[in-house]
Amino acid sequence: MAYYVPERDYQPEKIPVEKLTHIIFSFTNVIDGEMKFRKPEEAGPKLEALVKQKERNPDLKVMIACGGWGADGFSDMALTAESRTKFIQSARSFIERYQLDGMDMDWEYPGISGAGTMARPEDTQNFTALMKGLRQMLDTFESPKILTFASAGWERYYDFIEVEEVMNYANFMNIMTYDQVTGVSIYTGHHTPLGRASQEDLAGTPFQSHLDSLYLAKEEIDTEPHSVEKIVDFLIKKGVKPAQMIIGSAFYGRVWKGVPDDHQGLYQKSKGIHIGWYAYHEIRSKYELDSSFVRYWDEHAKAPYMYQASNGLFVSYDDTVSVALKTRYAIDMQLGGIMFWELGNDTKEPGSLLDAIYKEAKKGEK
Repeated sequence: MAYYVPERDYQPEKIPVEKLTHIIFSFTNVIDGEMKFRKPEEAGPKLEALVKQKERNPDLKVMIACGGWGADGFSDMALTAESRTKFIQSARSFIERYQLDGMDMDWEYPGISGAGTMARPEDTQNFTALMKGLRQMLDTFESPKILTFASAGWERYYDFIEVEEVMNYANFMNIMTYDQVTGVSIYTGHHTPLGRASQEDLAGTPFQSHLDSLYLAKEEIDTEPHSVEKIVDFLIKKGVKPAQMIIGSAFYGRVWKGVPDDHQGLYQKSKGIHIGWYAYHEIRSKYELDSSFVRYWDEHAKAPYMYQASNGLFVSYDDTVSVALKTRYAIDMQLGGIMFWELGNDTKEPGSLLDAIYKEAKKGEK
């Protein structure tokens, strides 16, 4: 399941739709209480061109995402039955107009302000009501429609949604198991790890001291790093069916600067972010091919990282090995699948991240 933002050099006929089951065009926004493109004259034809690619893969499901990081308007839109109905009706018209297979709600986050967005205590119940209304609307179409939502890869988010109730209406939750160490952190770490690293793995590091302080401030429920395995275990205990979970992979990384040469730069206090967001194709061309960067593998976090000792640069990212492992994990755990943000960040060369996911997924079909 690929999130996709149209690239500057938009060539829909070259999108590798044969290797996907779902693609989610990103984003619409909540505008005047309705689901709309900010620039429909630009985005509309691009979405139409993407839908046309189903000719190359008739089984492909093309969906639309609403929201994203920093997108506002959700709390106001979901506040009353009338405002929810207005939005839901606009979503139906949108799906009908573009002949889509479903929609993804990317409200970041109900009850928690992300990037200064409006949040209310009532968001918790209103999100449930919104998802119920969207499910009922989607079920009025003759062909089956898919409803998903982007959920957080950290536990505190689930204090603010009625997850068991919501999963009665959603086909899948797309768990954003990336940004687990954020772009504002001065501490290096894995931003999209699969494996569940323990406190013992971090013992004595600056990162462990950082987690301890967050725990004491009640911003974290424990002092263990976030990971795919950790959140999946947590959600299973919450009663979420594995088949409804889609885990996330990052087709981007981030780079810290001024990182001490201790433990190859992992779990250290840096002098700040060097590059907060770097597409994988840039990481491959500039860092993976640069012999001054050394790739390491963390057996506990099941994640790669790179370190350049001469300049103190530390890179956290997903590579072909880690995305294949995530895919294998999803198969072994009988999860719904794997998704990633976002397809346009992948390399166009052979041996891409999508190639690695697809190859592993095909093994699982045998």
